[in-house]
Amino acid sequence: MYIAMNRFRIAPGKEQDFIDIWKNRETHLNEVPGFKSFNLLQGPTTEECTLFASHSVWASEEAFENWTKSEAFRKAHANAKPAKDIYLGPPQLECFNSVL
Repeated sequence: MYIAMNRFRIAPGKEQDFIDIWKNRETHLNEVPGFKSFNLLQGPTTEECTLFASHSVWASEEAFENWTKSEAFRKAHANAKPAKDIYLGPPQLECFNSVL
């Protein structure tokens, strides 16, 4: 199992806008071999930001890498519009291999 997470720092008061972006986008993940599941996670809120993470589970690191090179990936990101008042910097990708 392989887990890929993007951490997002979202401006206070923009949490629902961010959730709506994800709720309304077509990810095309189900078209990709090796995709297992996806969750959007909301973390703590501070005066500075609210932390979110997109959490996807893959059969293997190779399956995730293939996704990033796929037509489905390009389609999923084609309509991504930068919402500069929502994001406090770029997302930070963190990836993990299951060891147990």
